[in-house]
Amino acid sequence: MEKEIIQQALETKLNCILSDASDRDLYYALLEYLKQQTSTRPQLDGSRKIYYISSEFLIGKMLSNNLINLGLYHHVNNLLKEHGKHLSTIEEIEPEPSLGNGGLGRLAACFLDSIATLGIPGRGIGLNYHYGLFKQKFSNNLQSEQPNPWIEDAGWLNKTDISYDIQFTNFTVKSCLYEFDVVGYRGSVNKLSLFDIEGIDTSIVHDGIAFDKNDIAKNLTLFLYPDDSDQAGHLLRIFQQYFMVSNAVHLIFAEMDAKGYDYAELDKHVVIQINDTHPTLVIPELIRQLLVKGLPLEQATAIVKRSVAYTNHTILAEALEKWPLSYLEKVVPTAIINIIKYLDTAIKAQYTDPSVDIIDQDGRVHMARIDIHYCFSVNGVAALHTKILKNSELKQFNDIYPNKFNNKTNGITFRRWIMQSNSELTDFLAKTIGNDFKFNSLELDKLMSYTNDSNVLSQIDLIKQTKKQQFTEYIKVTAGIKLNPQSIFDVQVKRIHEYKRQQMNALYVIHKYLEIKEGKLPSRPLTVIFGGKAAPAYTIAKHVIHLILCLQQLINSDPEVSPHLQVVFVENYNVTVAEKLIPAADISEQISLASKEASGTGNMKFMLNGAVTIGTMDGANVEIAELVGPDNIYTFGKDSNTIIELYRTNGYHSWDYYFYDLLIKRAVDFINSPGMLAIGTKERLDQLHHELITKDWYMTLIDFVDYIKTKDQMLSDYENREQWNRMSLVNIAKAGYFSSDRTIRDYNQDIWKIDLN
Repeated sequence: MEKEIIQQALETKLNCILSDASDRDLYYALLEYLKQQTSTRPQLDGSRKIYYISSEFLIGKMLSNNLINLGLYHHVNNLLKEHGKHLSTIEEIEPEPSLGNGGLGRLAACFLDSIATLGIPGRGIGLNYHYGLFKQKFSNNLQSEQPNPWIEDAGWLNKTDISYDIQFTNFTVKSCLYEFDVVGYRGSVNKLSLFDIEGIDTSIVHDGIAFDKNDIAKNLTLFLYPDDSDQAGHLLRIFQQYFMVSNAVHLIFAEMDAKGYDYAELDKHVVIQINDTHPTLVIPELIRQLLVKGLPLEQATAIVKRSVAYTNHTILAEALEKWPLSYLEKVVPTAIINIIKYLDTAIKAQYTDPSVDIIDQDGRVHMARIDIHYCFSVNGVAALHTKILKNSELKQFNDIYPNKFNNKTNGITFRRWIMQSNSELTDFLAKTIGNDFKFNSLELDKLMSYTNDSNVLSQIDLIKQTKKQQFTEYIKVTAGIKLNPQSIFDVQVKRIHEYKRQQMNALYVIHKYLEIKEGKLPSRPLTVIFGGKAAPAYTIAKHVIHLILCLQQLINSDPEVSPHLQVVFVENYNVTVAEKLIPAADISEQISLASKEASGTGNMKFMLNGAVTIGTMDGANVEIAELVGPDNIYTFGKDSNTIIELYRTNGYHSWDYYFYDLLIKRAVDFINSPGMLAIGTKERLDQLHHELITKDWYMTLIDFVDYIKTKDQMLSDYENREQWNRMSLVNIAKAGYFSSDRTIRDYNQDIWKIDLN
């Protein structure tokens, strides 16, 4: 009956029968039908609400996700099949919203899904970036950046009539609000609110993603993370951040006004979670707007301190924002500057330790310090990360506020990462353990009853092979790359950064290449797949991409090596690619330097889809290892305490490893060897070679030999297919803990304290 209703609705919109409609027309008909269906679902509401403010929301394509969450996926999928249509090809027409970069934005998207799923009244708040981060293009073995337009006249994004005047230091802009409906599993709905300005001018972009960074009225919401290698870039980021939070406060207060709430009771009705330091200015902005409403300064500050919570995502100094006060003075209203000075004076009156000052002796404003002092909760995102924050990186603050710090281990929207991206595994699990895992991910643990069932293990193997074949076909069509689906798919996909150590994986590729050239052939072909973007101004990260692309060209064109080893760097890696690649992975590379990865969420997605992890004991890898046990994960490398101590004592010198280990020296020296220089750019390869020998800030070489040993053992163990499939099964079974539903329940129980609908 449901199929007939859907068919009639779609054919009414199409003005033709389904079999005669084009895929594009079907996509827009489905979009309108689902928007109509969503409008009939309950909008979550209550006397207390969570506002989740983030500079990124990497929401991915929405068609299948909304079909699943509305309970319509199978009806629509089967209906289309009956008329010779394929949902998978229709999905390809949908543009992916370019609203995030990596884990930070994907986590925010997962959280919004789970907030709605659990019946928590909430709203995400961010910016409506027209070109997002950038579209990554490869040419001459180099990354270049292009605009990534995604906004369509007919799409999921809805323009509202809500607008606010946002005052900067010397001028005012008028905002406009756009919204996505966020549909939770089983159909409850919240909003993702994205602020924009009418005057955005995309014509000012030239030569890739270059544009006039001074013309704020035309560029304010053009790009996520505009290049901040100069003062204009820094100022633009501050403009974006203040624009985001000022709009957020206007919207929050408007919703309070609509319900007749007293501003003095803000903390009873509103809880604001800020995702990293980018939204920090919401704290002085809340105080400013409360002052405008007539509250005294001390009372306003106290109210705000009870209303805002902060999630820390990193210990990396580069990500703990510090803005010169002089820069802030060029952007934000004078009242904001005065409030920041007031907050700093209050802290300095209480504490003599300069490391907790908000404004340091060089006149820089430390955003994380504002958050820690003036939020009621500070959480890390994995057990190890939170431990490092409390005992090392932020120890002085934990000593002051011992009850403020808490851990909330990250999670993923497992419905997207299994039900949407791996229907074969989903159907198999439903037949094997029942359907309850689709709402309660801990039900996946029932799979542990089948660890010795050869039929179940063979099905796990067959599903993996199916997903590998599907990805092989996808990458052939989209990128012209031919893969061997019988090879081992060894995958490292994440933002390109030295601490994530893609360079170590590349050195292993070199090591394996040289072994094959010497006649030491692997038991089974190995395909090493990379994906991820480097920030435009991050020179060394772009050199790492250049190295990998040069290796790809060298190895894949070598008839002696390519049957045994292949390197693939997927261009413009995004959520769409991830949904196809992650289910196909045999090996999940999680090899960051211990203590540097706060959590990771890719590790959870790979685990859920049956990949086996090779990783350091870093971030959430620690909790994965505890759950699956030592026999179902491959760990290597120095532990976090050792690494932290080496940083403290300046005890690591990469040249000691380079000069005294011939295996390391051979791999590193290959970077700028004649064969590589014939393909690549000498300046880039020489600089990367020099960086590894003389600096290697993220200690690539300290773990390299152990990495080789562990990975070689992993490749050998892969040949015991039954044992490998058992490891895969255990990883799937134990992945239920890493559901964002569980994470959000923890946030709500310990921090937000909102009654569930």
